[in-house]
Amino acid sequence: MDQATTPATMRAISQDAAGTPDVLKVVETRRPVPGRGEILVRVHAAGVNPADWKTRERGVFASGAKPPFTLGWDVAGVVEAVGDGVTLFQSGDEVFGMPRFPHPAGAYAEYVAAPARHFAPRPKSLNHIQAGAMPLASLTAWQALVDTAKVQPGQRVLVHAAAGGVGHLAVQIAKARGAYVIGTASAPKHELLRSLGADELIDYRTQDFTETLRDVDVVLDTLGGPNWGRSLRTLRPGGTLISILPLDDTFPTEEARAAGVRAVFMLVEPDHAGLREITSLVEDGHLRVIADEVFPLEEAARAHTLGETGRTTGKIVLSVNP
Repeated sequence: MDQATTPATMRAISQDAAGTPDVLKVVETRRPVPGRGEILVRVHAAGVNPADWKTRERGVFASGAKPPFTLGWDVAGVVEAVGDGVTLFQSGDEVFGMPRFPHPAGAYAEYVAAPARHFAPRPKSLNHIQAGAMPLASLTAWQALVDTAKVQPGQRVLVHAAAGGVGHLAVQIAKARGAYVIGTASAPKHELLRSLGADELIDYRTQDFTETLRDVDVVLDTLGGPNWGRSLRTLRPGGTLISILPLDDTFPTEEARAAGVRAVFMLVEPDHAGLREITSLVEDGHLRVIADEVFPLEEAARAHTLGETGRTTGKIVLSVNP
């Protein structure tokens, strides 16, 4: 379908103010038009991430954009049209990506227009729902463990909230790099994490990881707050603590320096090359994504309510154009 036959309007989820999930409403709005270097994607699935509900609650994007706006970055769908200069894709190609982060991408909608190189071909072994669950979480784990920490075979990697969206993918990526992987998660999730490759598991409800862990090379911290300082104590000299949460005064920068370790904040970026590396892991059987719950687009508020409980395993996904 070309732009001449594509509908001029679309359904999207919009919010006019900061607040609880009930600020998310279905609206009819104009379909975007791809500009130079952009593609128009008919969205089949949109992943739901903590960044989404935190942005909704604050009522402002990290980039400064204010309501009304449409949330969402994870996209899986089919290229509907291409803008001038695009050679990477053509109409009909199946793609997935995390466009524009941390600027608004508007993934909770029937169509998204964004730079072509913020996408990659959808892994053939994944359906749209699985692919829609993958980009932001997998790129976060990849950029943290591979690009930032440069995890090597035999290193000891600690992943906090290992059964979460980023965590369950980080466990697999670290394992694929040849690491010894330790995860923190509640006991009912241990069996799943072992099946994903975790070598050692700690039930955070009954065990204090700082009492049992030493000589860790890399910590991926998705929790923040007091966990930063506690994680620091498990690292060997020369180790790396990576936070994917914005830093505040409790981040142990000076303590890390005194201990001879590195403590850094990492913000995930759109990454065509990274998505292709992730696709290779998927196709080789080293990486699978868990879509814990799937909601129709119009139930985005329910998806946020569930996500904010912090009790899900893997990812939550919106089915947009089944």
